[in-house]
Amino acid sequence: MSDQLTDRRNFYINGEWVAPAQANDFDVIDPSTEEACAVISLGSEADTNAAVAAAKAAFPAWAATPVSERIEKLEALLEVYKARSGEMAEAISSEMGAPMSLSSTAQVGAGAGHIKALIRELKNFEFDRPLGDHAPDNAILYEPVGVAALITPWNWPMNQVTLKVVPALGVGCTMVLKPSEIAPLSSALFAEMIDEAGFPAGVFNMVNGDGAGVGTQLSGHADVDMVSFTGSTRAGVAITKNAADSVKRVALELGGKGANIVFADADEKAVTRGVRSCFMNSGQSCNAPTRMLVERSIYDDAVATAQKVAEQTTVDAANKEGRHIGPVVSENQWNKIQGLIAKGEEEGARLIAGGQGRPEGHDKGYFVKPTVFADVDPTMTIAREEIFGPVLSMTPFDTEEEAVAIANDTPYGLTNYVQTSDGERAQRVARQLRSGMVEMNGLPRGAGAPFGGYGQSGNGREGGEWGIEEFLEVKSVSGWTAPAQ
Repeated sequence: MSDQLTDRRNFYINGEWVAPAQANDFDVIDPSTEEACAVISLGSEADTNAAVAAAKAAFPAWAATPVSERIEKLEALLEVYKARSGEMAEAISSEMGAPMSLSSTAQVGAGAGHIKALIRELKNFEFDRPLGDHAPDNAILYEPVGVAALITPWNWPMNQVTLKVVPALGVGCTMVLKPSEIAPLSSALFAEMIDEAGFPAGVFNMVNGDGAGVGTQLSGHADVDMVSFTGSTRAGVAITKNAADSVKRVALELGGKGANIVFADADEKAVTRGVRSCFMNSGQSCNAPTRMLVERSIYDDAVATAQKVAEQTTVDAANKEGRHIGPVVSENQWNKIQGLIAKGEEEGARLIAGGQGRPEGHDKGYFVKPTVFADVDPTMTIAREEIFGPVLSMTPFDTEEEAVAIANDTPYGLTNYVQTSDGERAQRVARQLRSGMVEMNGLPRGAGAPFGGYGQSGNGREGGEWGIEEFLEVKSVSGWTAPAQ
């Protein structure tokens, strides 16, 4: 980014960049420097209403557009996204602090991967289906839900934007995107890409704003048919309550407190892998394995390994080259993490790496020491609350049953992890874990696998056919003379 503030005050409404109805400037802070790198506007109700009206007006024509034509537009979007990936990496790095090595690979790559995978799913998706051989004159039609409000977080901006926007566009929904006001630059760039790809006016709209303002206006709006939200559980509850009066659909991707169960027969890299995974993106991932449960016979060795990995994890500015973790996103986030680290010490967890304060050599920027607590009782605050920073809690266990019980003792249920060379045990434990996802032995979930959780981790699924179905209504029709194709 240049030394001058990037001006991103305008909103993308009805195919045009328009000034806000009233000025309400908001600085975007570079978390590596604590200095403003851009300025946006926080929208008002007039801006929200204009964007929703544009989406509503564009819906009939876009819903009637053949799927093949909608897919062609998405393929054009993918090409634009890839061509401008360097700009996207810079935007993400400066707005939320991902080091350029991470921003240009995992952060930007997640968006490209989702666009590509969802295009593939859309090409294979059957929007019209027969009910069955027993009812040859019955058809099941999958139709777009209507105007969708898409509210996305700051931690993986393009991962979340593409998981919502692409299936919504593909099935024929129109939409208003409200990205996080903390990290809005990547979404503004994405709106430019949508424009360049040639989507019709009003199909995609973007209004910046905060949760209390534009977020609340969208979730309660009478002309919004669906809200898809990714963020904190607290905000998800508020959105659900606000949306209830209009009985609109609400899809939620919320917090997590993932357990990583390491059995004594796990491979030798399991602990190192688990610590690094917890610290990735400075710990700012809802699916991070933040609770490491270790079989007691290897617990002391695991603690020593975790301490070593944490001490070897370097922290530096996002714009610097190298394999390091960057800052956390904001002063509020930094303060929350410091408070929870202090709570861990107060409640008697054994601090073996990191701790309170900034890392040495960083007196400015929202940098957090890579921190590991051992001997964490499952009732402690750091074992219960989502910290959203590079902080790992380690707890020993004696039996498989105990490990499963500790893992499931949480209101969350997003991702759990299992490390064992015993295939039967791996499957047995995976079935018992109350979470939407289980990753075993360091193997990633495949492209198009559904992302989502149980309990207070939310009620939606994103990615693949499941992510497409989120944006569809199901219509049952009798007397359908021609077979449903």
